[in-house]
Amino acid sequence: MPAPVVSNSSPIIHLAKIDQLNLLADFFDELIIPPAVYAECITDGKGRPEVARIKQASWLRVVPVANQNLITLLNAEIDRGEAEAIVLALETQAGLILLDDADAREKARLYHLKMTGLLGILLRARKSGKIASLSENLDALRDTGFWLSVGLTDRLLREAGEKP
Repeated sequence: MPAPVVSNSSPIIHLAKIDQLNLLADFFDELIIPPAVYAECITDGKGRPEVARIKQASWLRVVPVANQNLITLLNAEIDRGEAEAIVLALETQAGLILLDDADAREKARLYHLKMTGLLGILLRARKSGKIASLSENLDALRDTGFWLSVGLTDRLLREAGEKP
């Protein structure tokens, strides 16, 4: 049985916004999320079109987190969803955690968690032929308000073979 994969809300929400949520199901049999991430995706996003897509994701499973003390400690520096996701990854001995926020990634590194984020998922999708164009998906992300630097965009497009 493969190690669990845990996600924070950002990769889920943004992939749903650009209609690429299915990529997570393509890469992972199941994605587990803590209650705070579920709340950020579903409750906080109530009325947004991407919420329906997220609700329909049968491969997404909410798992409670036990270590409330560690959540409280982490939550002093990162948001509740990120804190719960890191603790859930530790408790389930996750093989991977999906995080985008730089501060959350820094905390995850302290615990030696293997991680990727939304951009890593899109790059993997491009390299494996699941999406035809990384560039078009990055443009769609920008249209949703996701910020990408020019340098990072160029690096990703070069790595995907879409830019010399």
